[in-house]
Amino acid sequence: MNDKHYREYCHALLAEFSRELLTRTASLPQEHPLRELAEGYAKLSEHTVDLYERGPALVARLFDTYPEFAPTFPRQLLWFLGGDCLHYMADEEIEQHQQLEEMRLAAASRGETFNFKDARAKLLNLQ
Repeated sequence: MNDKHYREYCHALLAEFSRELLTRTASLPQEHPLRELAEGYAKLSEHTVDLYERGPALVARLFDTYPEFAPTFPRQLLWFLGGDCLHYMADEEIEQHQQLEEMRLAAASRGETFNFKDARAKLLNLQ
C-alpha cells in the first residue's frame, strides 16, 4: 500500500463514517448541532473542504461534545489526521499505529503490496 492507496483507504473510511453519521442524524431538525456536524463530515469526505484544516476540529467537536459517537469513528483516521487527534488515542494504540505505519512504509519501499487490514488483525491478534 503506497501513500496514494493509503490516502484513498483513509478517505474511504471517512466517507463511510460520514454516510453513517448522516443516516443516524437524518431525523434531527436541520439546525440541530449534531446534524450540522454530520454535514461537516460529509463536506470533508466529499473533498469540498481541506481535510487537514477542518478535520481535526470536527474530530474534537465529535469527541468532546458527542462522546457517544466516538466509538464509531475509525481509529485509523485519528492516526491519519495526527496532531491533536492523537490525544484521543491511548498510548498503546499510538504504538500499534506506529508499527503499522513502519510496516506499510517498509513494504512500499520494497515495492510490495501491503494489506493494511490483515496486518492490523495480525498485530492485534485478531486472526
